[in-house]
Amino acid sequence: MSATIDRIRTEVEGHPVVLFMKGTPQFPMCGFSSRASQVLKQAGAQIHSVNVLQDPEIRADLPRFSDWPTFPQLFINGEFIGGCDITVELFESGELARMVAEAQKAA
Repeated sequence: MSATIDRIRTEVEGHPVVLFMKGTPQFPMCGFSSRASQVLKQAGAQIHSVNVLQDPEIRADLPRFSDWPTFPQLFINGEFIGGCDITVELFESGELARMVAEAQKAA
């Protein structure tokens, strides 16, 4: 197991809501990352973000960890949820706010 995979696991297990994204919620560097962080904020999430542009090792290894090729990637309660489209769909259905509230309550 690589040290980078261990770092990813530590991030995912150490925070209720983790968004691996390009840029930060304040300064997103791509439209998909921007949209995902916006709907998470609207759902009441306290987002712990990891800027994959500043960490090439995480950017390279995260797709292997999650079996998902693109960014952003959302994890709630240690579980991979999906990318931007899935995050937005969950938000629009009201499911994202429920998932976020449960994860943050348990933390």
